[in-house]
Amino acid sequence: MKVSVTHKDAMKFEAKTEKSSFIIDCPEISPVEYFLAGIITCSATDMVLMPKNVGKAVSNLSIEGDATRAEDHPRKFNTLNLVYSFDSDADDTTAARWVMASLETYCSTINTIRDSTKIFYTIVHNGKTVRENEEMISGGGISIDMGEIQGCPS
Repeated sequence: MKVSVTHKDAMKFEAKTEKSSFIIDCPEISPVEYFLAGIITCSATDMVLMPKNVGKAVSNLSIEGDATRAEDHPRKFNTLNLVYSFDSDADDTTAARWVMASLETYCSTINTIRDSTKIFYTIVHNGKTVRENEEMISGGGISIDMGEIQGCPS
């Protein structure tokens, strides 16, 4: 994976990937906000694709992320709270497994920060809270086999 960033003017930068490009307009949206959005989008793609791979569907998907950062530089994330809210035609246990598979196995961005960030999650499935403020176990992750996921290429 390659990305290049070029200064355009003032605090605007152009990020070019191998497939596309976009403008980062600081301080309108900070690089840290883009980073957090990328973390959440990584998991969101899992939450669409895992159910699809087993003939199920997710609708009304929303993932909210709230990160607290250290006061001192480099101001790393101390905690990340994620709230997964979605509807599906699966039972609550299966829905929770999709979230856990994303968190523990498939989402590379979450797994990149998990050794240095306490991650908490809440799951609201079909309007019912099925997990609330659970702490993700940090470390090397676990293997949850939900099949092959073909999503946004890394």
